Amino acid sequence: MKTFSELLQAYFTERLMGECNASHHTIANYRDTFRLLIAFAQKCLKKPPTRLAIQDLDATFILAFLDHLEKDRGNSPRSRNVRLSAIHSFFAYAALQEPAIGAVAQRILAIQSKRCAKRPIDFLSRVESDTLINAPDQTTWSGRRDRTLVLLALQTGLRISELIGLRCKDVVLETGAHVRCTGKGRKTRPVPLRKEVVIALRHWLRERKGEPTDPVFPSARGQALSRDGVEYILSQHVSMAEKKCPSLKGKRVTAHVLRHSTAMSLLHAGVDCSVIALWLGHESMETTQIYLHADLKLKEQALAKTEPFKGRSGRYRPPEQLLAFLQSL
Repeated sequence: MKTFSELLQAYFTERLMGECNASHHTIANYRDTFRLLIAFAQKCLKKPPTRLAIQDLDATFILAFLDHLEKDRGNSPRSRNVRLSAIHSFFAYAALQEPAIGAVAQRILAIQSKRCAKRPIDFLSRVESDTLINAPDQTTWSGRRDRTLVLLALQTGLRISELIGLRCKDVVLETGAHVRCTGKGRKTRPVPLRKEVVIALRHWLRERKGEPTDPVFPSARGQALSRDGVEYILSQHVSMAEKKCPSLKGKRVTAHVLRHSTAMSLLHAGVDCSVIALWLGHESMETTQIYLHADLKLKEQALAKTEPFKGRSGRYRPPEQLLAFLQSL
């Protein structure tokens, strides 16, 4: 029988990379899951990774690992479910490779994802968006880069992976100006650009002087910005924007919040949800429904179209003293 180490290496090389051709984001996510799992096993079982057996990682142990993620590491139920999904995928593969561990795998595959609360999405109002766009210092190279990045993100709603993956050849500024981005599932889609974004990109690319395969938004070293780099840039400019727009205080503004803001802007403009789904590159229309639930203005408009109830509200009158005495008996 293959050891856990052999099965895990085969799972990444043969299944994820070979058969599924999974993206590097998926591989990195699954890799981190098993790094945490192996570290937890070393601490609890006192075994090095090479000596771990599949039987050591039974359903009881996996449940203890999931509890460790929530209680000790402070992960949310949603993060716990992501780790469990990676573990399920591995044990489904391992059971096919080694039928003798089918019973162990079956019990692990029976572990259910935990239900988690769904909060309304965060998004920026138009005033907050304008303040954030104007926050970067236009007298510096990095400030001009950051303003163009924020402006493009708010107008197109690109994911952070799509933003940092943009290359100079992906930006078309002639007639029918648009950017070509590759999103989830390796699906490429064009997103049109407004005039002010075209002007900003034209000025930036002229200053950028990059080759067609160079990133549109490079770091100070000329490499593509990382996810953490983009989030750091946003946090710095949000801190500056808070001074002019107090409503930004206490808001956690991320690249995904800018994406939500784009969707809400389209929704307020009367754009149909099916078009918003195409714009954002959603796989399913159900994903776009979250914006309908988050928009209080749309609900208020719907309420204004309804007729008020005609029942009259009565006024409370206390009973007479004698009746009150009899009622209290």
